Formats: sequence, structure tokens, C-alpha cells
Amino acid sequence: MQKRYHWKLKQREIVLGERTLLMGVLNVTPDSFSDGGKYADPDRAFSRAIELEDEGADILDIGAESTRPGSQRISEAEELRRLIPVLKRLRDKLSIPISVDTYKSGVAEKALEHGAEIINDPSGVLLDLQLPRVVTRYDAGLIINHMRGTPETWAKLPPIKDLMRSITIDLEAALHRARQAGVQKHQVVIDPGLGFGKRREQNSEIIANLAVLRSFDVPILVGPSRKSFLRKEAEALTEFATAAAVTASILNGAHILRVHDVKAMKSVAEVADSIRHAAASDDEQQPVQARWQRGQ
Repeated sequence: MQKRYHWKLKQREIVLGERTLLMGVLNVTPDSFSDGGKYADPDRAFSRAIELEDEGADILDIGAESTRPGSQRISEAEELRRLIPVLKRLRDKLSIPISVDTYKSGVAEKALEHGAEIINDPSGVLLDLQLPRVVTRYDAGLIINHMRGTPETWAKLPPIKDLMRSITIDLEAALHRARQAGVQKHQVVIDPGLGFGKRREQNSEIIANLAVLRSFDVPILVGPSRKSFLRKEAEALTEFATAAAVTASILNGAHILRVHDVKAMKSVAEVADSIRHAAASDDEQQPVQARWQRGQ
């Protein structure tokens, strides 16, 4: 049975666990892996955001700095130049909450001032220790993503030994840093960070072992969409591969899925949720069936 959580943001409370929620991705960067440059123009980004909500996104996640392998870091000023015009256009135009993907406390603060409600820190609260203090000050949600190394170094990193134990230790340390800054448990969601410094085959291992992360007793987000370990020779085939990873993530305990193609993945999530609910109902019946088989 999927445990339910109440993710408390400043203006609302999101129930997690009744069904899988979808976080729609909007990259306003010139160099993101799958859609770099497509929505760099604020007007096009605005239109795409409205479209994602119409397609069924429960949360909109906006990123203004690419974290694709090999990408270079940008300044706070450049990140804000890309981000703020989009947030200004979207203010009071969406009914779903906006998440901003950033590890910089200065960007997080400006984003929250302009209507964002969630900060999605790809660095696991490692690159800017002031970021969780900003989250605390604004009563925002915080997504803590596991990242090993940086995008510039990922290609050179060896495979992680004892993968899930390593991720668990790092996430525990990140949660501790967030708590020290005043972030409350009900504000936090964790993400094991598919692709963030992991080798190709290790991403499948993470999805298969999501249950290990239940020990943190906080909601789990997974972002498999169009990751390199799923990449096929044609875009349509990559989407089918993404659908498989989305389904597996849901069946193994994810509460939120971060995806690009919301419309297609909504159908995938609905079927996976139905299977998950049926499995939970079957588990509840097992003791009765066992007694019947014993003739009791």
C-alpha cells in the first residue's frame, strides 16, 4: 500500500499517495539535452506552461540552467535573466504550483518572490548551503535530488560501489543539512537522481530498489524522462522507453514523476496506478486466502 503524505507549501497542501502526480518539465535554457532552445523565448515558455497544465501536469518545474552531462555552470545573473521574465508572465495564470530547478540561493529567493512555491535543488543541498534557509523563510517545498560530482565530471566518474547504500547515506546528509537550516519534514521530497553521476546500468538498479528510500518516510520523486540510459535511435522509441521506466517507478513506490511528455505519461501513470492499487488490494486479501487454503 502506498503511504500518503501531505506536502505542505505556503499557499496549499498537496496530497501524495492517492495517485501518482506528474511534474511537467519546462526548460528555458539554450542547451538542455532534450529541448534546449525550444522554450528560451518567454512567450513560447508561457504558452508551453499553459499547455502542460492543460495536458494534466500537477506541478510545473522550470529550469533555467542545464544539468546535462558536460554542461557548464552559468552565473546567477544569467540564470535570473532567463527565468524571471517567464515567472512574471505566469504569475496567477496557473492553478498548479511552480517549482524552480536551481541550486543557487539567490535564484531560489527571486523565484519564490515571483510566485514559485517549490525549489528543486539538483545538487542535494551541496553547492549552496544558504538555499535551505531561503526555503525555510518562504515556507516553500524543497526537492532534494541526489547528485554525485558535477555535470562537468560525470563522464570521468567510476561506478558507485554499493549504490543504494551510497545514495541513502548522501540523502541522509542532505536532509540533515536542510533540517539544520529549519526546513521541516513536511516540506521535503527526495529524488534519487537518475543520471546524476550514475552509470547507465545503475539507473535501472535505482528504479528497482526505490523501496529502500521508504526508510526516510518522505515522498519520493523520480525523473526518468528522456534520460540517456533510455535513449533509443528514434524519439518515439525513447518515449516508449520512458513509459516503461515511469511504470516501473510507480510500481516501486514513486509519488511524483518528472516528465516532458505529460499527455502521454498521464495515460501511462493511470494504468500503473490501477495496477498498483490492485496489487495492494490483493495483498490485503492474502491472509484470508491463506486461511481458506488451510481449511480454517
